[in-house]
Amino acid sequence: MKGIIPSSILALAALASAGPVNCRTEYVGPENGTLVIIGGNAQDDAIYQRIIDLAGGPDAPIVTVPTAEGSDTYDDDAAAAGTFRRLGAKNVTVLHTYDPAVADTEEFVAPLRAAKGVFFGGGRQWRLVDAYAGTLTERLFHDVLDRGGVVSGSSAGASIQGSFLARGDTATNQILVGDHQVGFGFLKNAAIDQHVLVRGRQFDMFDILKVRPELLGIAIDENTALIVSKNDAEVYRGTYVIIYDGTFWSREGSEEKNLPDSSSIFYFLKDGDKYDLGTRQVVV
Repeated sequence: MKGIIPSSILALAALASAGPVNCRTEYVGPENGTLVIIGGNAQDDAIYQRIIDLAGGPDAPIVTVPTAEGSDTYDDDAAAAGTFRRLGAKNVTVLHTYDPAVADTEEFVAPLRAAKGVFFGGGRQWRLVDAYAGTLTERLFHDVLDRGGVVSGSSAGASIQGSFLARGDTATNQILVGDHQVGFGFLKNAAIDQHVLVRGRQFDMFDILKVRPELLGIAIDENTALIVSKNDAEVYRGTYVIIYDGTFWSREGSEEKNLPDSSSIFYFLKDGDKYDLGTRQVVV
């Protein structure tokens, strides 16, 4: 039997030659840390308190970013900083520039080095892209999640969290696919809209999905949050989150409903409802 190599050795050799096995699971949301995505007009203290808790409690450093608003100057209460302090957060910093060169400096990003929470305020989401995309600041936003912290935001601060930037046009917020189309991508392969029911925007997401049908569409109503970790998403407080995944779900079933085709369909989730971002299915 000289010269015959046992099959077990051949199998091991084949495995080794194939290189390392990648066992890492790909998540739509952050692998570490949590997103709190708010659909604008965030008035509910419980949502802000949840952000404080996810950051690690009252002593956790929180950075708020008002840049989307477009004002010339900001005070120490900008982008909900005053609300966080009122609720007991002791270490809140307002961070702002419109200049990407400044956003790329160590001096500017110093508060982010230790931050356990980030909150993006409302306004126009393209301003966040112009100021921070591709800079050290953007990288450190992601590092907050990598450390197990929380990234949150309302209105423009919600849309910026998606990989596709909904309503990113500099001319008007009524153009869904505009001259800025890339968000910060904390939530992958997704577009996020806001103020959806209050402003009658429930059909607007289809403007994006017609040109980017692979995306998951998420539209969040005012004073409502979607909390995301890995592939787990849960509606928190408020009214409704609308899901555009090409399917339909209803608490009362859908067998007898006359539904539109998959390119024109959506459904609603409310407080406490859970959704698997990986399988794109409601968790029941």
